[in-house]
Amino acid sequence: MKIKACLFDLDGVVVDTARYHYIAWKKIAEDLGFHFSENDNERLKGVSRMDSLDILLTIGKVTLKQDQKELLADKKNNLYVSYISRMTPDEILPGVISFLDELRNNKILIALGSASKNAMTILDLINLTQKFDAVIDGNKVSLAKPDPEVFLKGASELGINPNSCLVFEDAQAGIDAARNAGMHVIGVGHAENLKNAEFIIPGFENMNFDRLRSLYL
Repeated sequence: MKIKACLFDLDGVVVDTARYHYIAWKKIAEDLGFHFSENDNERLKGVSRMDSLDILLTIGKVTLKQDQKELLADKKNNLYVSYISRMTPDEILPGVISFLDELRNNKILIALGSASKNAMTILDLINLTQKFDAVIDGNKVSLAKPDPEVFLKGASELGINPNSCLVFEDAQAGIDAARNAGMHVIGVGHAENLKNAEFIIPGFENMNFDRLRSLYL
């Protein structure tokens, strides 16, 4: 089998924190006087906080100075942190734990590759930190997806060649980042939102090591 490591995005792949991001950004938009829809939110998936704010402001046709933008980004993060601080292991998406356990039992290394600076907080709250051999988050990288930095650092920490890595992503920016890293990639979600993934799965309920092996023999 040519896959030696699996790298997972966090939001929308391991846990459904995407909805908390949306609620927080929607509040910011409302305070600025415009509507921010769930469809608009698709553009923010896998994108860094400041880049997400720039997209939000473009949607609302709002222009702000840099210091104002930084204050808004902090406000959004504070809202988000207040939401996720109440998270429990029940919010881990179906099938994720059993799949991670199967990977470990079959000696496949596991890493998290997320733009979120709150990734470790979330992993600790849901008791999942110990499942990962490496965690690369927004505190360890400076370039946002689709730049491949987050995944390349994950491969480096694991000591695995990028072309032996498989990424699971729910966002187009993440799919592109995996491709840019020279990695294999499976999209998690709906095909219309995930172009250029090698395969698409709706979630991990029916994902197991045997299926992975059949896809990447």
